[in-house]
Amino acid sequence: MINWFKFSSDIGELCIAEEDGKIGLIGFERSFELYMKKKKMKSPDQMCFQSSLVIEEAILQLKEYFGGKRKIFDLPLKPEGTKFQLRDWDALRRIPYGETRSYKDIAEEIDCPKGFRAVGMANNKNPIMIVIPCHRVIGADGSMVGFGSDITVKEYLLELEKRNK
Repeated sequence: MINWFKFSSDIGELCIAEEDGKIGLIGFERSFELYMKKKKMKSPDQMCFQSSLVIEEAILQLKEYFGGKRKIFDLPLKPEGTKFQLRDWDALRRIPYGETRSYKDIAEEIDCPKGFRAVGMANNKNPIMIVIPCHRVIGADGSMVGFGSDITVKEYLLELEKRNK
């Protein structure tokens, strides 16, 4: 059974999905729709709209993050993706709070030095925003590019981390 719940955050309403005691999604409504499609579910009614201990812990940790108190997340995660995407997302989790990396930096870290565009595509498919911090990846020139959501969300998250570092 997949449990899902909505959480009102500083950046808007986020959907959180949990399956088998692990977080599979934290994202906006559009991300949730894609998650359901990937799970071959036609409507949210096929999932259980209720919280769980894992979802409650995710909400608590997200509140601490938005409050400037949490810098590292400690949640059981279950992101689903290709081998390349999983390598990319692991690299994203190693970017320290309040710091950024370029797409090229991540491509080099995962031993695919010319794959910065592929890194951008993998980041765009990140199912667990904030916890897997794709917002910390910026253009080589420092520009705010390549975010799957509104770029103002990326700017907000980076500013929040800069203020609380």
